[in-house]
Amino acid sequence: MCLAFESESLVVCDVAEDLVEKLRKFRFRKETHNAAIIMKIDKDKRLVVLDEELEGVSPDELKDELPERQPRFIVYSYKYQHDDGRVSYPLCFIFSSPLGCKPEQQMMYAGSKNKLVQTAELTKVFEIRNTEDLTEEWLREKLGFFH
Repeated sequence: MCLAFESESLVVCDVAEDLVEKLRKFRFRKETHNAAIIMKIDKDKRLVVLDEELEGVSPDELKDELPERQPRFIVYSYKYQHDDGRVSYPLCFIFSSPLGCKPEQQMMYAGSKNKLVQTAELTKVFEIRNTEDLTEEWLREKLGFFH
């Protein structure tokens, strides 16, 4: 079910059932390398669906996978080596909303973001307007790892 308010053009899309399960499994994965799930909205079905899954992908490689003029949702598991030798694996939600997107597409993604974040049960939520900014440094800064 999608909510549509014609006056504001706000559309909130549901999350595909198979994607909900994939996100749940991704949260509890045991692998220790970077990985990403890239999602898009199927405009006709009004559903957030899987676009692509990537394994062993750095932030720089991830940005090369994102379309230049279309929004995408990304759930990214990032391996971070702390200065004291500890390793953590923060799970990030990144909303890529490039400049130059069609306004109606922008609205559909923006309207669906919170529902997807809640469905994926994520707390580290970031938005990026220029995919070129998606770098290791940007991610570390967003996560509060400054070194």
